[in-house]
Amino acid sequence: MKLVLLLSALLGASLALETFVGHQVLRIKTRNEEEVRQLQLLESLEHLELDFWINPSAPALPVDVRIPAANVQSVKAFLESQGIEYSILIEDLQVGNSDRHTWSLPTFRKQTRIPGLASFPAWALPRPIYAELDHLASEHSFVEKIQIGESYEKRPLYALKFSTGGSNRPAIWLDAGIHSREWVTQASALWIANQIASGYGSDSSITSLLDKMDLFLLPVANPDGFVYTHTSNRMWRKTRSKNAGSVCYGVDPNRNWDAGFGGPGASSWPCSDSYHGPSAESEVEVKSVADFIRNHGNFKAFLTLHSYSQLLMYPYGYKCTRPDDYAELESLGRAAANAIKSVYGTTFQVGPICSTIYQASGGSIDWAYDIGIKYSFAFELRDTGRYGFLLPANQIVPAATETWMGLRKIMEHVLKKQD
Repeated sequence: MKLVLLLSALLGASLALETFVGHQVLRIKTRNEEEVRQLQLLESLEHLELDFWINPSAPALPVDVRIPAANVQSVKAFLESQGIEYSILIEDLQVGNSDRHTWSLPTFRKQTRIPGLASFPAWALPRPIYAELDHLASEHSFVEKIQIGESYEKRPLYALKFSTGGSNRPAIWLDAGIHSREWVTQASALWIANQIASGYGSDSSITSLLDKMDLFLLPVANPDGFVYTHTSNRMWRKTRSKNAGSVCYGVDPNRNWDAGFGGPGASSWPCSDSYHGPSAESEVEVKSVADFIRNHGNFKAFLTLHSYSQLLMYPYGYKCTRPDDYAELESLGRAAANAIKSVYGTTFQVGPICSTIYQASGGSIDWAYDIGIKYSFAFELRDTGRYGFLLPANQIVPAATETWMGLRKIMEHVLKKQD
């Protein structure tokens, strides 16, 4: 069945949306550890209000940073004084942000529209996504919409359960949107949900998987943050919980898991985008998923979608040592990356989090691996920085298609290990 992408303009002109006129995104290339330290010092200067899209970590890795218009010249002057090389990735972020009204919430099916979709006000997000989950559950007997918890602001955490019967069968977990500004992940999750639902009975790989295993898919892991990206600040990353003793809101939900909590790569400053929170699982969104997985007790894979950078990573992030299953995870990751590349030629780098991108503590796949879920992978979807978090809407379906091929390869391997 041909899948049709419907783009909905859900936001009204009355919304007080933060603008990014004159904000620039720079790509910085460091040559040595001293230059990395200089950027880390720059990162600590709160008054500059820098938003690091890719943090400074190692000389071999690029650093992407969004700079408010008022501070662009100061940052450039600093970099030039230190002899640090940079280029402009995005000249004016507001220009790239201008198509957000047509990007909003896609659905992927033949029906021309969900009745009443365009009438949903922005504060009601992500109800249209949940309506699509209802549609899939109503159309397919093996698909069920379940609630696994609720967010800080009392929005439901809805997941799809794909199951053809049986109790406590081995299962695979897939989530998206834990970082709210990574819009291509929520959209890709919807596309993938449709692929799985429509493929059972006609696609041998999907049929074999669901005949023996269950699959749980959480398309919006951080609904409060997702709403905030549509109503107030497109670049918002964190949850929206209140931080005691601080005027700054939110916790980075991918620094809040009980895996090296509070260690390197996570901030203790509540205003930081990588603030780890007061304690592990302090965020109800994180605790809801962790409790659900612990209570289920039979998950064999934990897969999570992020953007951007085109990476396919496995543990560890909170420490820079190889996991016990390094050889198998590396081999499987490379097979999945090859499957991704086979679609459009998109290349994904494979490796442990710490050596592939940077050290980061309190992450979800480290937590999953440490509780015994061997096949724990994080995907960083398109692109490599040309658009960053503002990936054009016409790349949603290509990104989702290639990502699905990588996920499928991992799922096939997990199923084979159950036989």
